[in-house]
Amino acid sequence: MRWTTTRFDIDLSEPRVMGIVNVTPDSFSDGGQHATTRAAITHAEQLVAEGAHILDIGGESTRPGSQPVPLDEELARVLPVLRETLHLGVPLSVDTNKPEVMRAVLDLGADIVNDIWALRQGDALGAVAAHPRAGVCLMHMHRDPLTMQVAPLEGDVLPVVRGFLRERAQALRDLGVARERIVLDPGNGFGKTVPQNFSLLARQAELLEEGYPLLAGWSRKSSLGAVTGLQNPADRVVASVAAALLAAERGARVLRVHDVRATVEALKVWQAAR
Repeated sequence: MRWTTTRFDIDLSEPRVMGIVNVTPDSFSDGGQHATTRAAITHAEQLVAEGAHILDIGGESTRPGSQPVPLDEELARVLPVLRETLHLGVPLSVDTNKPEVMRAVLDLGADIVNDIWALRQGDALGAVAAHPRAGVCLMHMHRDPLTMQVAPLEGDVLPVVRGFLRERAQALRDLGVARERIVLDPGNGFGKTVPQNFSLLARQAELLEEGYPLLAGWSRKSSLGAVTGLQNPADRVVASVAAALLAAERGARVLRVHDVRATVEALKVWQAAR
């Protein structure tokens, strides 16, 4: 199993760790810590040194209740960091939902577009399809970041998520995008209740039946705080690593995390036991 991206064919025979680089002042866990270009670049270099296989650069917070960031501001946050990290030797993903940002970062050399909206904004489908090798991650989100936790999804979550992701992947396939370029993300925490999030984890292997690799994003999420009682996201490292390992055991091949070193070390132990 491989993930075709702009510059790299990523081997997904084993789980790969995607390190988070938030160039934002307001992300739920590390907002403001890496908000300047220099701080974000330094953080990216540190994550690679800790063993990150992929970096995910984002210039807009998507925490519950967050407001959209103007296009010019998002570009000003992301492009300088992307430009200075292209030499790090790992695939670079950009977390964005704006077609204009997608075109700009792909033109600059980004490898992957990671979109919480699953390419439903404007001509996002066309922006990705126009690049013959660019990788893409399509995520399920109920409603939008401003309202998703005000009125979460109801009922059995898995068939809803599965049907949505199938439809969005097919929309890309219909534009000629190869299956090998597509990864799916069930969207833990995006408009779902705590029981629904853990139901998705427990039944995650069912999503593999769609024939695409899965990305799991459990890092420091509020659902982990709900079951551990840890209110500070920075205190949820152990819970995050446990969730990442459970996701890997259930077939996830990309683990999007804040705590790269801890996740890489835990994966080595898990792989040795296998």
